[in-house]
Amino acid sequence: SKSAQMQSELSKQRNQEKRGATVNSSSQNVGPADWTVQSQLDRQATFDNAASKVDSKLVNDPGNVTKEESDLLYSRKQRAFGTTEKGGLASQAQHQVAENEGEITRQSNASTLDANSQSQKDRQANYEEIAAKVSNKLANDPANITKGEADTLYSREQRVFDHTEKGGLAAQTQY
Repeated sequence: SKSAQMQSELSKQRNQEKRGATVNSSSQNVGPADWTVQSQLDRQATFDNAASKVDSKLVNDPGNVTKEESDLLYSRKQRAFGTTEKGGLASQAQHQVAENEGEITRQSNASTLDANSQSQKDRQANYEEIAAKVSNKLANDPANITKGEADTLYSREQRVFDHTEKGGLAAQTQY
C-alpha cells in the first residue's frame, strides 16, 4: 500500500512532466530566427548531398565528373558556408573537369618536381642568367658593370649556394 501509493504518485508526476513538456513545446513560437537556422541546415544538407555524389565519382569514376556537377558543388559549398577552400572537394572537382575536357594534362609523377626542388632549380637558373650577363661585361667592359648588377649577382649567388666564393664572380664585381 505505501509502495503502491508512492508508485502512483511517481506515475502522476511523470505524466505531469510529460504534459508540461508537450504543452511547452507546442506553445513555442516559431519565428524568423528558427527559419534562419532551418535554412542554414537545409543548405548544408544540400551541399552534403552534392558533395557525396561528386566525391564518389572522383574516387570511382573521375573521367565522368561533369562541369555541371562541379559547378553545382561549388555553388552549394558557397551558399552553405560562404566560402570554398583551396584544395577542397569543389576545387578537386573543378580540376578533374579541366583534365577531362583537356584543358590541362596530368603530369606523370616522374617528371613532377616538388616545390623545394623547383624553387632551387629556379634560383639556379636566375643565378646563371645574371652570371652570364655580368661575366660577359666583366671580360669586355668591366667599367660599365652597375652596382645593381653586382648586387643582384651577389644576392643570387648567396641564395643558390648559401654563401659567396671569396674571389668569385660576385666578389670581382663588388667595388
